[in-house]
Amino acid sequence: MFITLSGASFLMVKGRYEFLSALVPVIIFQLVDFYNFHRKAQMEVEQFVESIHYRDFSRYFDVKQAPVELQSLRQGFNEINTTFKHISRERETQYQYLQKILELVNTGILSYEHKSGDISWMNEAFKSMLGIPYLKTIHSLERRDVNLYQEILNLRPGENKVVTLTKDGNSFKTLMAATAFQTDGKIYKLIAFQDVNEALDEQEAKSWKKLLSVMTHEIMNSVAPIASLAETLSHRLQASAALLDGQPGALEDLQIGVGTIRRRSEGLLKFAETYRSLNKITTLNLTKIFVRDLFENLHVLMEPTFAQKGIEMEIILKDPDMTLDADVSLIEQVLINLVVNAVEAVKDSTEPTITLLGTTYNGRPLIKVGDNGTGMSPEVMDNIFIPFFSTKKTGSGIGLSLCKQIMLLHKGNIQVQSIEGEGSSFLMQF
Repeated sequence: MFITLSGASFLMVKGRYEFLSALVPVIIFQLVDFYNFHRKAQMEVEQFVESIHYRDFSRYFDVKQAPVELQSLRQGFNEINTTFKHISRERETQYQYLQKILELVNTGILSYEHKSGDISWMNEAFKSMLGIPYLKTIHSLERRDVNLYQEILNLRPGENKVVTLTKDGNSFKTLMAATAFQTDGKIYKLIAFQDVNEALDEQEAKSWKKLLSVMTHEIMNSVAPIASLAETLSHRLQASAALLDGQPGALEDLQIGVGTIRRRSEGLLKFAETYRSLNKITTLNLTKIFVRDLFENLHVLMEPTFAQKGIEMEIILKDPDMTLDADVSLIEQVLINLVVNAVEAVKDSTEPTITLLGTTYNGRPLIKVGDNGTGMSPEVMDNIFIPFFSTKKTGSGIGLSLCKQIMLLHKGNIQVQSIEGEGSSFLMQF
């Protein structure tokens, strides 16, 4: 075009208009071709921008079929698309990898937009932990669990807090931790939920064992000499009886006093020996046992008591081949303890019933001992597994503490559900 226009200018200056008229169609053709070239280039750029806009990095620009002047442009577009495709694939892989990791961990994770409350993400562990399959906004949680909703809103980024949650009537403790981050001009709050119920139970059991060990040691060291001294004084009083004949009642008073000291000392020693048993169980003799055999042995053992007190025993075993890896003698001790407590609880019921249930929960064996007795208040439920605590006048407070320790040794747990006036259930989760 430059050469043609230069030639046309030369012919115009020289006045060779006959030759100039012959160049005019060539100039027009070159102008149209120049316009078409830029139009094609513009269309190529528009198509490339469109593919970037819609993230269609699979689009390929044919280089071989393109005009020579556009081949380098298309080649550049293809190289850019390929680079974007690799970056997008890497990001997708990282995203999928992160998602799989977050799905595998036992920590529940919830993220929501702080201003609107819209849920941006929650993993399966969170859904399973709270029994919530779907949440659109964080405010939807208020209808399900108002206490948890308030705890989440009040938890500040960087803070940790242990809260008690309830699922299917079972209470458990979870550690909540919060953090916040900003992206695309929006602030997001991320909450992590870690079930610490078993860890707290184990730590609590260890603390009680240490306390009991120190207490029983001190009681026995202090009381044993007193009992021995009372016995010695009693013998010496008998030997000195002749000297006290002139003082009516003196010998009897002394013997009563010494006898009282001896009885109370022996009672304290027996008390300490009883609680020392909490520390004796340290190892398990694990074997594979059928739950049906456990239930059958328990039924045979308790049948005379049930017949005498008019108690009906209902046994439900959904899988007859259900097994446990457990110490038979210890688990039988736990079941006997729970059933004996249930017998006491239903003594005033018009139709006393005790239920034994064997099933699975979240793929783990579960044994339930239930009754339709008097039930328990929330205050009693909170303290029921603490050593020394008993609602019975003659109770030692050791039974349920021992049951809990046995279940912790089996890497399991025991929980209680109760409604006053309706009954109680103890759940042994292995």
